[in-house]
Amino acid sequence: MTILFPIPKNHPQRFVLHNEVHARAPFNLTLPVRASHLALVLSNEEKTQERQHLLTLCERFGITPPEKNADHFSATFSSFQIRWEQHGEFSTYSFYVHDTPKDPFTDAALKNVPIDWISQLTGQVIVAVHAAILSATDINYVGGAIDLASLSSYFAGNSVIGSKVTGGAASVFTDFRIHVDGFSRFLIINEDLRAEQAGRLLQRLFEIEVYRVMALLAFPIARELYPALNKSDRQLYKITNAMTLPDNNDAALLDELTTLAAEVENYISSNHFRFAAASAYYQLVEQRVNDIREVRIQGIQTLGEFIKRRMEPAINTCESISHRFTSLSERVSNASQLLRTRVDIIIERQNQGLLTSMALRAKMQLRMQQMVEGISMVAITYYAASLIGKIIEALHIVGWKINPGIVEGLSIPFIFIIIAISTKRIHKIIANTTD
Repeated sequence: MTILFPIPKNHPQRFVLHNEVHARAPFNLTLPVRASHLALVLSNEEKTQERQHLLTLCERFGITPPEKNADHFSATFSSFQIRWEQHGEFSTYSFYVHDTPKDPFTDAALKNVPIDWISQLTGQVIVAVHAAILSATDINYVGGAIDLASLSSYFAGNSVIGSKVTGGAASVFTDFRIHVDGFSRFLIINEDLRAEQAGRLLQRLFEIEVYRVMALLAFPIARELYPALNKSDRQLYKITNAMTLPDNNDAALLDELTTLAAEVENYISSNHFRFAAASAYYQLVEQRVNDIREVRIQGIQTLGEFIKRRMEPAINTCESISHRFTSLSERVSNASQLLRTRVDIIIERQNQGLLTSMALRAKMQLRMQQMVEGISMVAITYYAASLIGKIIEALHIVGWKINPGIVEGLSIPFIFIIIAISTKRIHKIIANTTD
């Protein structure tokens, strides 16, 4: 690109991030239009396979395929338009056909897509929707008045839910049911829709349906976890109640708490993503409902009212289960900490008693050692004096005029003092060596 100003070099992701706001832009649709929308849950391996499958369709019609790492793709084929998007957990396919059929749901847009290609799509269908945008005159929607009984015929006689949307430029009707063909239905009556509005409206309706179902994936899990949550709660109560008793086995209770903590953390780690995703998807549903700017049609529920009334209890249940598991984990952690503290105190007291006992024994040993030292000093003095007495006796025999008894008796104090001084010096040397 031409550099007009001497600015520093671009960040490697600058243009990618800048253009992200233009990614996945809705189609500008030519009205009237029929659309079919599929949302498929795929594994990582199936995501790779679907790219190859999409490439096969492009080659079949001579269309430039998406880039290797692209996560969305739009193209116009001979008899239909396609929009493909790959998300974290699922992929979506939207097919558009521009005409006015006699029955928009019997002659669905998906009929224009090669059936052999459709049958080989990978993944599992989580949402399948047919939609049609028709003019008001096509179904005698004159002056904003409509016969709800005749409108119900498009939905197999089911009760209809709907509202005016996009500032009154269109009216949307549905029954939020899966019909015999395996698809749910949206009927949009065009009063003053522009091409850009029509594309955005269809995309938001499809997203409402997909995110609504994806959010509810957590609800069966929440119901399955409810008994396990109650069981763990009761088990924690029994353990904490036993902790208050004076004759409990703290070691056994700590083992039970550790096992319970592992079970609770396993439940949380196994289902945290699903519950967090449910909350995020529900927020997207609420946002998309707000985006279509509903205005009530007298006598029927709006889409937002119906979704909120039916989904809010399920989402609240999921949030409640998730919150209770988190709270239970914290309570188990607090109980474990309390029990460990008590066990540590008991061990510390036992150690203190053991140290006191060891100190007493050491003191007794010291006294005994001092007593033995005293006896030893007397014994050494005795043997030393006896040895001197023997020497003097020998000298007396050879002619020395010395009294052996007197010399031996006089030597005893001196020998004792010498031994006492020597013992004290030895104690001092040992003390200095220890320090």
